[in-house]
Amino acid sequence: MQQSRAVVIGGGIGGLTAAVALHQRGWAVTVLERASSTAPVGAGLGLAPNSQRALDTLGLGDRVRALAAWQGDGGLRTPRGRWLNRLSGEAAAARFGGPLVLVHRATLVDLLTAALPAGAVRTGAAARIEDPGGAVGTAGAPARTAVVRTDDGELAADLVVAGDGIHSAARAQLFPGHPGPRYAGYTTWRVIVPAGPDFAPHETWGRGRLWGTQPLKDGRVYAYAAAAAPAGAHAPDSEQAELRRLFGDWHDPVPRVIEAAEAGQVLRHDVYEMNEPLPAFHRGRTALLGDAAHAMQPTLAQGGNQSIEDAVVLAHHAGSGTDPFDPAVLAAYSADRLPRTTMVVRRAASAGRLASFSAPAAVAVRDNLMAAASRFGPGLVLRTMEGIADWRPPGHPYASRTPGRTSGRTS
Repeated sequence: MQQSRAVVIGGGIGGLTAAVALHQRGWAVTVLERASSTAPVGAGLGLAPNSQRALDTLGLGDRVRALAAWQGDGGLRTPRGRWLNRLSGEAAAARFGGPLVLVHRATLVDLLTAALPAGAVRTGAAARIEDPGGAVGTAGAPARTAVVRTDDGELAADLVVAGDGIHSAARAQLFPGHPGPRYAGYTTWRVIVPAGPDFAPHETWGRGRLWGTQPLKDGRVYAYAAAAAPAGAHAPDSEQAELRRLFGDWHDPVPRVIEAAEAGQVLRHDVYEMNEPLPAFHRGRTALLGDAAHAMQPTLAQGGNQSIEDAVVLAHHAGSGTDPFDPAVLAAYSADRLPRTTMVVRRAASAGRLASFSAPAAVAVRDNLMAAASRFGPGLVLRTMEGIADWRPPGHPYASRTPGRTSGRTS
């Protein structure tokens, strides 16, 4: 029987996860990545229990957890260092069925790429959708296949997976009337620095500014920051100097992390969000996933997690690559993913509004409320992740071989 073929546009986390999931179901998969390399630079990725369970279905959950830093106790601080609340890693793991872990994005990309056949990922391969394909044939004819064009020619596909990011050309083509993502009003910085003295993992909220410092497993430190800024703005000198101006007088270890950053290694990206949901995540034989489908603010650290969920759910509905593919099943993918991701986008936006308060009175009220919530125990603070971190993938997930360290099992 003829093997079904999938073409994935975009070699990010979501696209690679979709490729692995489809490959494991017997699909012939080609990943087209515009950049010359799929390896991201200088960024960490927090994986909550929901995305770990999705990776468990691919047999990769334990391998990711073994390479990741397990996030233990931490909390929220003020710029002067006062703790507003303390979070227990054990309490979070007990509530959501598994720990939060932090991994370098390049580590996860390498694991996903290694799970694909040699030659499946083509870098330096810009691609556009020539024809998204047809779900229904006419006069008894088979449904029209999709066509993707590259500089080397055309690729026909039973399924196209578009994971081409926030400013997705595929999304604009499939839904030309949709306004697309809008600027959220702030920009972010990310940096990884060499190992330094011990510190308590934390996120710190100031007046319209935010900083987070987290350890990676190899001893290096991952830091991220956010501040209100005009769209497209850049520092007049260097982004490290901009961080020094904005956060240099905050509590330890923030200044030390800034000074430890290597020249040119501070990444800066404006934040965009899809505050108006798409009508669907598919057209014809083409499915959108990740930021292309539901770009969100990073305040809940769920952007990458939701793209991993998308990929596993899409492969679940796509079925076996040895069976004829019915593109009508993509409606079930949209029905599963659109309501959930819309909810996560909105919760992330709410958290973003809270973190972006800049008026002194509003900041004081916010901080007092956060401190008060902590006094009622971790349950109240963790409630923001209910319905998100406790998600379970469809089907029977891969059972982790690490007892007590994952929620990948189902009854």
